[in-house]
Amino acid sequence: MSQATVSWILSEDLAGLKAQALGLAEAAGLTPEVRVLRPAAPWKHFPARFWPRPLSVVADAMRAPLPGLAIGCGGMAGAVLAALRKTGRQVVQVQNPRMDIGRFDLIVANKHDELTGPNIIVTRTALHRVTQARLDTEAEVWRDRFAGLKRPLVAVLLGGNNGRYKLDVSVGGRLAADLAAMARRDGVGIAVTPSRRTDPAVTALMREALAPVGGWVWDFTGDNPYFGMLALADMIVVTQDSVSMISEASATAAPVMFAPLPGSSRRQGIFIDTMMNEGRVRPFEGRFAPWPVRSLDDTQAAAAEMCRRLGLRDPG
Repeated sequence: MSQATVSWILSEDLAGLKAQALGLAEAAGLTPEVRVLRPAAPWKHFPARFWPRPLSVVADAMRAPLPGLAIGCGGMAGAVLAALRKTGRQVVQVQNPRMDIGRFDLIVANKHDELTGPNIIVTRTALHRVTQARLDTEAEVWRDRFAGLKRPLVAVLLGGNNGRYKLDVSVGGRLAADLAAMARRDGVGIAVTPSRRTDPAVTALMREALAPVGGWVWDFTGDNPYFGMLALADMIVVTQDSVSMISEASATAAPVMFAPLPGSSRRQGIFIDTMMNEGRVRPFEGRFAPWPVRSLDDTQAAAAEMCRRLGLRDPG
């Protein structure tokens, strides 16, 4: 089997989308070039599936030489990949492209996307870049920096409002109070990382509530502690809104609890049910209550299956 000599990642300039496509490519042993999709006017104001000539709309990202294999994530990438495939390239879409699945060589979709077909690879978790090697490295980098926090250590990953779930000041305040109460009752240390979607007012409430119990909240200065927190946590609490963060946390050796949020989503419900049935996540109820778990990560398996189906060399 031969490896693709040139490979691309195609994505909007959104970290979450790029991370999923990169996770798949890296697990397959590829070293892709990331091409960010920036549609020209007036098409940037229209959904990508309506673009008449997608490759022209994102011409800046289509600089030659064209790749043998392109991996994309998100709806915009899907439209571009479908057009690129007509030029003879192999294309792999991550997530539901919301168009004819026959326009792709492969689609890697989460179970909650409810896609079926001969070119579909179904995963339980979102794809990501969390590997044991990365966790081992980050553990060494952050061990001394977190040495002042109590053990056991609970890592808290905050998302934000997303149209389906709500993490506003009221909800965030209750979560902050529950975390502070857990620190007092159970004698645990707490490290919190907000995301770019987290309301700054919620982050401020976290800092105020956790300071008296020795909790630490990242302020977006200095190195990003995310992977270090995943590596060193004895338990991880993730807000319910983020499939990606729950999936990344589940790739560690730590029990994962999701903090319920007001709202609803059929897709998110399927995902949470799947992860609970696997014994990998439980709802957060305000206590440090770990249970025996094993890492759950479908990224490597999806990459191996992609290599098998496309005739690429399997790095595993």
